Amino acid sequence: MMMEQRRYAADSVLVGQSERARNVASRFGLQIGLGFGLSLILLMGLITDVSKQAYAQTLVAADSLQQRVKACVACHGQEGRATTDGFYPRIAGKPAGYLFNQLRHFRDGKRVYPMMTYMVTHMNDAYLQEIADYFADLNPPYAAPQTSQANPAEMERGRILVKDGDASRKLPACIACHGDKMTGIAPFIPGLLGLPRDYLVAQLGAWKTGSRHAASPDCMQTVAQQLEASDIAAVSAWLAAQTLPADTKAIKVTEASKDFSLPIACGSMKP
Repeated sequence: MMMEQRRYAADSVLVGQSERARNVASRFGLQIGLGFGLSLILLMGLITDVSKQAYAQTLVAADSLQQRVKACVACHGQEGRATTDGFYPRIAGKPAGYLFNQLRHFRDGKRVYPMMTYMVTHMNDAYLQEIADYFADLNPPYAAPQTSQANPAEMERGRILVKDGDASRKLPACIACHGDKMTGIAPFIPGLLGLPRDYLVAQLGAWKTGSRHAASPDCMQTVAQQLEASDIAAVSAWLAAQTLPADTKAIKVTEASKDFSLPIACGSMKP
């Protein structure tokens, strides 16, 4: 008796599903029998399974690093090439070691910017390195240099500080660390070209006032604290107005001249 009841219940379910399939088909002017209705049920189930698999594959495809760094490009521009607002820097093509150190500095409080700190607070070193490597490998075209509003005397002052430094104040030239072409020295020293004037002013000012830090000994803070406000304005204006060389990638430290050495001790030359 129990087996007959179960069989009757199962048959009722199938008949009910077949009736629903028949109703769906009748909307399209189709006449189907019970057997075809059961086949249609199976086909609809198969389509549902395929759809679920396709949806799952879509989720896997979407969970890529390119998808995850969309939060970065919202400020730093598509492919990290920077936006036109004149503040957020280009991160594409920067040396991976430098980018990794900066992400850690934001996470650990050495650099202060609430939005950046919020995004990286719970990220471990391995994930930060993955993000750094991703942007370091990109090399989209640079935007045209900014038009300078500085007067000729200010521009010349900026050029001298960048190229020669100021021996009377023991200020090393920018190119002594960032390379003759100012495109940086991998893996830890960034290029200085292609950066907005306002960003350069803000960062030099942050080092001077002590609100930005790097690994000790903090060479950039040592330099910035000797700069006058007029020096910062001149250097930033001159750098932002420079045309980039054909090869914008940072050279490797092994490719630098044999006698290359930093003019002052710098803790950032390590992970």
